[in-house]
Amino acid sequence: MFLRLARTADEAGIRDCAALAYGRYIADIGRPPAPMSADFSAQITRGWVRVAVDDSGHLSGYIVFYPTGETMFLESVAVTPDASGQGVGKTLIALCEDCARATGLRAVRLYTNARMTENLALYPRLGYVEIDRREEDGFDRVWFEKCLT
Repeated sequence: MFLRLARTADEAGIRDCAALAYGRYIADIGRPPAPMSADFSAQITRGWVRVAVDDSGHLSGYIVFYPTGETMFLESVAVTPDASGQGVGKTLIALCEDCARATGLRAVRLYTNARMTENLALYPRLGYVEIDRREEDGFDRVWFEKCLT
């Protein structure tokens, strides 16, 4: 697996990855999860998107993150179904955390939908602590933070 900044040419693959990873939650949430409607073009241009690609150049996952004040905001992370269970997501999250440390940020913050029960179990295993639950933009969100200092 190779991690790199996303390029304009990656946008379609990132959008497909988001649809594959998040589409299964539409019925539970009642509408497409927020990452499915992200402006990936703008995020790529800003340098906020990293991708994981395999040896043949096939995109297996992506992550969107950027600094906000003293924390790094992890906006979304997704892995294609064929790469699921291979550590791609954890590797991408570790990259986000490493970038936050390298820039002197104190923590990584993220939210997930309360209906995404796998995420509610995963993030605490990765050292994230639940800090809030609230409705935002019509979504029931659970906020997590991982202190890096």
